[in-house]
Amino acid sequence: MGLPRKLHSHQSRKSMNKGEFVEALADRMDVSRAQADRALSAVLDIIAEQLGKGEKVAFTGFGSFEVSKRAARTGRNPQTGATIEIAASSVPKFTAGATLKAAVNK
Repeated sequence: MGLPRKLHSHQSRKSMNKGEFVEALADRMDVSRAQADRALSAVLDIIAEQLGKGEKVAFTGFGSFEVSKRAARTGRNPQTGATIEIAASSVPKFTAGATLKAAVNK
């Protein structure tokens, strides 16, 4: 009989998936699950559209979404060790606001 496997820190926490989030949103807003799903999808679509235009989306206290530029760089193929050129890209970035930070660190 072996020792129990050690859980990594991320394995001991449960994460909320989209379905669970939609259900919680529907309960909180006292609307149907379908209405909550449409509302969440609309919010996420608007954020993605604005980021696609290079715009920043900010929610005071909660945080902001913006596009960050990643410069071209030289990397290595981990399997072969060969040098490769990695193209410049744009990546979404989220910065937490003060209210969200305080809620996490309560």
